[in-house]
Amino acid sequence: MAEDISRKNLDNQEFFKLRQVTEKIANFLNKRLTWHLDILKPLLTPRKLLGAYVKSAVMEDVPGSDKAFAELQERYAAVCEKPFTLPRKLQSPLPPISTQLDATPFQYPLYFAGSGNKPVSITSPTRWILAYQSDCPLNRLKAMVSGMEPRQPDDMRQAVINHLLPVVYMKQLPDLKPLFEDLRYQVETKELGDLGGLPVVVVNAPLETFLPPDDFIFQITQLSGIAAFQEIIDSEAIEKIPDNLKGALRNLLR
Repeated sequence: MAEDISRKNLDNQEFFKLRQVTEKIANFLNKRLTWHLDILKPLLTPRKLLGAYVKSAVMEDVPGSDKAFAELQERYAAVCEKPFTLPRKLQSPLPPISTQLDATPFQYPLYFAGSGNKPVSITSPTRWILAYQSDCPLNRLKAMVSGMEPRQPDDMRQAVINHLLPVVYMKQLPDLKPLFEDLRYQVETKELGDLGGLPVVVVNAPLETFLPPDDFIFQITQLSGIAAFQEIIDSEAIEKIPDNLKGALRNLLR
């Protein structure tokens, strides 16, 4: 992922200033996305996609639910064995699924000379992974896969389903993508390599980020004692935010 992020040189003073700016913007964007997801919750209820294939207070058939469940089953079967060691077949109806969508900041490993085999975990302040809320969020699922936490098959299966379901939603309801774009988000599907290529929905805010050179990141992580770093938002990036509505109206004038 790091090759997609631009690099800029920084001195210590610039870094500490921009880190404060980044934290403020990241907190604002997190709250904004949470607010939008709460408003969209009635539209993104799992029962409205899967109907009687998921347990709920109202068990009723929903048009298109057969196709949606078949796609969920196909995607689940493609990733459930490695690295999760889960059975390939989903039993219908599925256990109840939360109506609450969580947004987890997107993270990826950065390897560079001097860090040995241990990567630095890079967090994006402008990208998030969407998943339905569960007792097994992404960090716990990764801990189970890596052996840092005992495996709980039921929790792992539910976590995999809850991450796959937004992917199915975006496929079955293609109008969701332009709706998110009107809210100034870009939506894409990415595969998580450390989870066997598990596909997830990633939401991007329209702000460019960058990383300093590897040696600078290495020095900062050595001083902090924590192998983690955050992409940086330059204040100039705010002025470069695209306006989809303005662009669409300009096209009409051509």
